[in-house]
Amino acid sequence: MFTSVLMIEKPLTSVDVEFVTTLHGEEQVSFVVLMQPRGDQDRLLRAIDDVALGELGEAVHEADEPEGQDARQPARRALDHSLKALRAAGSQAVGQIVESHPLAKMRSVVEEVGADEVIVLTAPHFVEEFFHRDWASRARHKVGVPVLKLFAHSE
Repeated sequence: MFTSVLMIEKPLTSVDVEFVTTLHGEEQVSFVVLMQPRGDQDRLLRAIDDVALGELGEAVHEADEPEGQDARQPARRALDHSLKALRAAGSQAVGQIVESHPLAKMRSVVEEVGADEVIVLTAPHFVEEFFHRDWASRARHKVGVPVLKLFAHSE
């Protein structure tokens, strides 16, 4: 069985689930999902990403989204939804919320479960990607397995 560590920051959509569960053809895949709650330190970067994507309304409302401690419950619901969706698609899936040191946690999970790959499934983060400070770019130098960066879909 192929094992993927899947880093997400919002609930998986049906398109995301289909995409990650079929990446390896007919091979059975198990997932360890790491949910990164919305932090309060990157509000400006998220607003810039929204503007770059032409989502001006989203940029204006960045301050309305829960962050930090307030983001824990939404993150738990997003993780639970994502795990149920992966299981409904026929995959094994477990997961956890990652609140601090996400790269260190990703690396320890990869080592613990003997993961074959890491998939970082996030919205586009243009500024961070340009400077190679996004999760996937940083993980490539830390986890010891291939890292695949995918963009999350919206429903």
